Amino acid sequence: MRTAIVLMNLGGPDRLSAVRPFLYNLFADPAIIRLPAWLRLPLAQVVAWRRAETAREIYAQLDGGSPLLVNTEAQAQALEQALGPSWRCFIAMRYWHPLTPEAVAAVKAWQPEKIVLLPLYPQYSTTTTASSLATWHREVGRQDLRVVTTEIRSYPQAPGFIAAQATLISATLAREAGQAGADCPMRFLFSAHGLPLKIVEAGDPYPTEIQQTADALAAAVMSRSFDWVVCYQSRVGPLAWLGPSVDQELRRAARDRVGVVVVPVSFVSEHSETLVELDRDYRRLAERYGVPFYWRVPTVGTEPAFIEALAGLVRAAAGSAT
Repeated sequence: MRTAIVLMNLGGPDRLSAVRPFLYNLFADPAIIRLPAWLRLPLAQVVAWRRAETAREIYAQLDGGSPLLVNTEAQAQALEQALGPSWRCFIAMRYWHPLTPEAVAAVKAWQPEKIVLLPLYPQYSTTTTASSLATWHREVGRQDLRVVTTEIRSYPQAPGFIAAQATLISATLAREAGQAGADCPMRFLFSAHGLPLKIVEAGDPYPTEIQQTADALAAAVMSRSFDWVVCYQSRVGPLAWLGPSVDQELRRAARDRVGVVVVPVSFVSEHSETLVELDRDYRRLAERYGVPFYWRVPTVGTEPAFIEALAGLVRAAAGSAT
């Protein structure tokens, strides 16, 4: 049975000239700025204009564009290989190409008998998962795509997801073991993308599911009594956000004279938040504060255990479709 798998993610600008329209698409989303359209859309134009220069500087560090699409294509290829010839992956990005309308058109042209929607956000949030799914269903209605469809809501504790992260942590610790200061105490920073508190207070389950991932990961890797904490990155604007922030935890680590092992638990692909924010910006802060060492664990990417976890989720979802 021909089954289409739709991999959903936020997307990223593929060139510097795309940065501003990408930012507009992001801030025009009612899941991000929760205002009526007559207020939200002009505000999105202003915010995109104000943030474009800083964002272009970030993407200039990445050869002029986000690597997220290339990394997602690699995950799609690995997942197709794990599942077999009757399964095909399509990519639907929320804020830059290939956008959801393009993905719906491609799926419709392939004529599957079933569709499985697979958000590449392990933890559910109204700002990511719900927005991507809602956009898909609106576009399906507009293009009149009538195929039995199931959704994978989230997988914060999927064994293969946790196992892949644990493998990467072990590899990082082994690689860095001979570095200067490696014998000092360490603390794991399980870092996730931040979220404004007002969204959490409205009932968003994201921090609960982040904690579930952290708890499962700590249980998987803590053969010794290592300290760990959940913290949040990528704060934007003046609103109160989830905490503690990575910045706050780096300051605390410096005071406590412990090195840090940063584990991105909400990202499954390398992109600007990992390659620039974690690898450059927070590393510089750690050095400035005097943190004994700063090690960053890679995202799960195409780790075999993670791909097999996705394959299992997809098989189960397709089997439940009626």
